[in-house]
Amino acid sequence: MNARETAWRVFATELNSSTLEIKATEEKAPSYIVTPLGAKINRVLVAGVMTEKENIGSDEEPMWKARIQDVSGSFYINVGRFQPEASAAIADIEIPSFVAAVGRVRTYTTDDQRVFVSVRPEHIVPITETVRNEWILETAKSTWKRLTATKKVLGMGDATEQDLIKAGMSPTEAFGITYALDNYGQMPDSTLYLKTIQAALRMLLPERNVDLGFPEDYSDEPDEIEIPEGQNGGTGNNAAQLEDMILSLLEELDTDGKGAPREELERRAEAEGISSIELEEVSNTLMDKGLVYEPNLRYLKRI
Repeated sequence: MNARETAWRVFATELNSSTLEIKATEEKAPSYIVTPLGAKINRVLVAGVMTEKENIGSDEEPMWKARIQDVSGSFYINVGRFQPEASAAIADIEIPSFVAAVGRVRTYTTDDQRVFVSVRPEHIVPITETVRNEWILETAKSTWKRLTATKKVLGMGDATEQDLIKAGMSPTEAFGITYALDNYGQMPDSTLYLKTIQAALRMLLPERNVDLGFPEDYSDEPDEIEIPEGQNGGTGNNAAQLEDMILSLLEELDTDGKGAPREELERRAEAEGISSIELEEVSNTLMDKGLVYEPNLRYLKRI
């Protein structure tokens, strides 16, 4: 019997950017996807806010689709009859809720060769915000480690897997990074992952605009290290004040439990001196923090 695969911690950004698949060549052998940062993944542990769920099967044989939102994007969840424990659990979870799920990754390739990644959970459970925040911190650490390791390998020239193992990497890490660099064909977009890491860490801090001390120029760290600041500027209100104002408006405008109508929210925000651009930026920040979600495109609802 094969040992159970390690459940990787990755943000939605990295998982959904993955297009490489290593299919099993033997019966019951695991298949993998390889991310742009070299994570060779069979199973993942994801956490965030479950914002949607739908039974597209029947009451007798349910098939659930769901979306779990983390700080960077959404994980897409599929639960069928071969995951009875997860199926029973998801049926009882209220929307929205903090959840964690562990399961195998699956890919689907469309006719025009676009690749979509989903997670098929073995287990899915409600969690507290504290547990979700612990997942964010650990995932930020592991993402940073993969990003800096990829940059280091690029600086080593034509290093082989054995060279990387001798340099201290595990066989899995050495294979994943070399396979990703060989097959994706270019250095992954450091800025994308740095912004995700910074957004994750800021989410855990009381003052969102605190200087995290990312280095401006490290020869052995990613090049695209500078992160734009002041993304919430414009009215003279600081980020925390803007977020509190929007949250208050969401509560006030949610008169029927469906959420706040976006048109009315924009009108009221403008009356408070908040531009439509600022409203969009603050709304995205609040969704990243798991404090609000979109029941549909016309409404925004506080969690």
